[in-house]
Amino acid sequence: MAQSHEIKVERRNDEGKGASRRLRRAGMVPAIVYGGELKPVSIQIAHKDVWHASQNEWFYSSILDLNLGGDVQKVLLRDMQRHPFRQLVMHLDFQRINENEAIRVRVPLQFVNGDTSVAGKTAGVVIMHELTDVEVSCLPGNLPTGIRVDLSALQPGDIVHLSALELPEGVEIPELRLGKEHDHAVVVARQMRAEAEPEAGEEGADAASDAAASPEKK
Repeated sequence: MAQSHEIKVERRNDEGKGASRRLRRAGMVPAIVYGGELKPVSIQIAHKDVWHASQNEWFYSSILDLNLGGDVQKVLLRDMQRHPFRQLVMHLDFQRINENEAIRVRVPLQFVNGDTSVAGKTAGVVIMHELTDVEVSCLPGNLPTGIRVDLSALQPGDIVHLSALELPEGVEIPELRLGKEHDHAVVVARQMRAEAEPEAGEEGADAASDAAASPEKK
């Protein structure tokens, strides 16, 4: 089930690049909240709160409660702009949600028991995660924080597709409606081929053959 997390925000009145730069120097992050029947609202959030929240998966795929002086609105993070090399969040976009309308959100895949599976214990087999997240559709109240992928039964050569994922009740993967060609691989237990090492006799024969083929230097 979905978990909500409260984030305190403040309304901001100044707009433009200059105002945003002043906010960042003051330790604040400019943001906007939009969607629903209300007009977009420009807000600001303490950078320390944003940075702390951004270290958690729930910040990107869970319902957030934006608290503006006691007025709480349920939203999803839709975009986050980071500084190219500094540990600095530059801007955030939040979308209001209606608890009675289905939403589409990308949620992380949580892989478990791969190392204890037969594939995980077989030499030369590499368990490859082809996808790390997936888009789901559901009512906000059913939004999972992640999809658990149990690999305990994985055998060498196995492929786990989207259609094999166990989804919580009320949650679906919209892409699967588009046909079998959209049933992408999620995990592949791939057998890596090792190059055969030549035996000592073969190696000597190859060297003699190369010497015989080389023209004699005068």
